[in-house]
Amino acid sequence: MNDLSNMLETLSLEFSGNLIDPDDNRFNGARAVWNAMIDRRPAVIAQCKSASDVQAAVKLAVAQDLPISIKGGGHNVAGHAVCDGGVMIDLSGMRGVEVDPTARLAKVQGGALWRDVDTATQKHGLATPGGLISDTGVAGLTLSGGIGWLRAKHGLSIDNLVAADVVTADGSLVRASTDENPDLLWALRGGGGNFGVVVNFEFALHPMGPEVMFTAPIYLVEDGPEPIRAWRDFFAQHGDKVGSLCEFSTAGGEDFPEEHWGKRVFTLACIYNGDAAEGEALTQPLRELGELSTDFSGRMNYCDVQQLFDTLVPAGDFRCYWKARYLSDLSDEMIDLAISNALAAPSDNSISSLWNFGGATAKVAAGATAFGDRSFGWMYSLDGIWSDPADDAANIAWSRDGWSNSERFGHHGRAYLNFAGHGEDNAELTQTSFGPNYKRLVEIKTKFDPQNRFRFNQNIAPEA
Repeated sequence: MNDLSNMLETLSLEFSGNLIDPDDNRFNGARAVWNAMIDRRPAVIAQCKSASDVQAAVKLAVAQDLPISIKGGGHNVAGHAVCDGGVMIDLSGMRGVEVDPTARLAKVQGGALWRDVDTATQKHGLATPGGLISDTGVAGLTLSGGIGWLRAKHGLSIDNLVAADVVTADGSLVRASTDENPDLLWALRGGGGNFGVVVNFEFALHPMGPEVMFTAPIYLVEDGPEPIRAWRDFFAQHGDKVGSLCEFSTAGGEDFPEEHWGKRVFTLACIYNGDAAEGEALTQPLRELGELSTDFSGRMNYCDVQQLFDTLVPAGDFRCYWKARYLSDLSDEMIDLAISNALAAPSDNSISSLWNFGGATAKVAAGATAFGDRSFGWMYSLDGIWSDPADDAANIAWSRDGWSNSERFGHHGRAYLNFAGHGEDNAELTQTSFGPNYKRLVEIKTKFDPQNRFRFNQNIAPEA
């Protein structure tokens, strides 16, 4: 550790950010992330402000033979941003967004949040597919696919990633594009944080907003599954225009009738990927499928919609364990299982969701991106959210049991790797999820990170 201390002292002379060790009074705050379950202690936290800072931090890790974790937004449920005993590269000081409205491109630094991107792009009436929570980091969400409201018309976040600047495991800064290191760009489109530290992303932008139609009727679970089945059938015709999810939660607060407080409900939430007036007319039938508990539908500002779900899980307030799998189809039996699981949730804060796919997402060939096969029609997510550590076992078991019980409806065992629990079944789940693309990913991993420095992720191990 003395050698590390000496290196940190030398590095600090040219490092523009902050270098924080466990003796620093800023250490506990700097290592905290969104999921309150995560409690790891890096050997050093490098809060970077530039690409050169990132290069210096990577070279420090190599010199000390330490692994590297990367913090973008710190929102990953498994806490991959934080490592024990390694170098934690913190990009939260690198949140710049530059928009070229003529070329319809956004250059986004590696520590940016989706709120930063939406704010900058909406000034020009443009957007790129992001997440559903605005304080999610761009990097983590994008690199494992990136599922958001605009997927019906514009695909996943990775389908709009046109280039990236990456610091690789030897400290080099390289460009990944269709012209330079195209294999690396291919791997970044769904392969996770396995290949280096992305210091800049470049995204294609599309006209969107500022007003969009957000449809969100809420029904009581006790009234039966028919609205969900009708919602499912709606997407046989309109899956190329509407990004949606059916979210199970617990009613409470002034937005609900008091007699419904504490009852399980489901929201048929969706955004029409186009003109707000057209979307209001098209999605009106989803608001007429039975007696409503309440209705949050309306024309809204796009940035406001992107922040609607932020309050569900404020950073650092809850303990979280999430699992998700892709579904080949959404049968009546799977809907019944989702209802049963929602009713069994041990925490009122927990949510579970059925997500529609198709449209632009499904049109991308399996080999075109590392993400792989797009022929799944749906996704099922179980998001355990609770406060008391004494309830850890019950809530983790609920998420894992629901995930396991839905396996028979799954799509070749594939899972959304941003919602993969805490990584306890990492190797098998990762290989299965990438399918035939896994072999090529191993080759690219071996090329850019042969010593597996970047292993705090859904890890793709290099060749021995």
